[in-house]
Amino acid sequence: MAANRDLAFTLGMVCLVLITGYSPLPTTSQLAETNPTRPPTRGFTTETFEFPTEDYSLMEDNTVAPPTRTPFVKKRCDYNPCLDSQIPCAVLRTSTRCLCPGLTLHNEVPNTPTLTSVSWNGSEVVARWCAPQSYVTAYIVEVGGQERRRFRKDQRSGGLGDMDHNTEVCVVAVNDAGDSERSCVTYPPRDSSLPLKAGLIGGALGFLLLLLLAVLLWRHKRQRKQEASISMHDTAETE
Repeated sequence: MAANRDLAFTLGMVCLVLITGYSPLPTTSQLAETNPTRPPTRGFTTETFEFPTEDYSLMEDNTVAPPTRTPFVKKRCDYNPCLDSQIPCAVLRTSTRCLCPGLTLHNEVPNTPTLTSVSWNGSEVVARWCAPQSYVTAYIVEVGGQERRRFRKDQRSGGLGDMDHNTEVCVVAVNDAGDSERSCVTYPPRDSSLPLKAGLIGGALGFLLLLLLAVLLWRHKRQRKQEASISMHDTAETE
């Protein structure tokens, strides 16, 4: 009886081994790949899509480089400190964004202006100067150490009337803080030969005029004599 049980158990084990050999159970890795929550899709197969690789070197060759920007360089303002009625440099800077020369503040004594010339223009003596790089409210021109005239801040020249030769002329820049140092020039004597030249030219013109009158008078007298001789000759023939 016991031998029959052992034989039956042995035969059952052999059958079980044969059955498992023909239909293997799924492994743990195969169970992990299967999604039990998602039902299998019918009619479609699972495929792996590969995106095409792009040639980035070709893209780099065809890429257009961005345009280079030239740096913006500001220019100096068209401001001449030696011209009359010049537009203030601050106004030019506001309108054209140009660069102005540095100026001292209104609470500082202005720098010295530059007196460029003192000359005779035919009717009076005229002084000309250049403005300093400072805040200026007016200009004072002195003659012989005394104030002669005061000019506006935008003026760079002015008449001083008549004065003696070899007189010292100075210009001073003024603002609320005080007066600048003086810039001086000695007024040179006028050319003394001008009256002599004028007299010589006038004498030459007078001599030419007298010579012309003498020639006209001589031709007139000659013509009268010819007419008189012709009339006498005609009278003699008639007699």
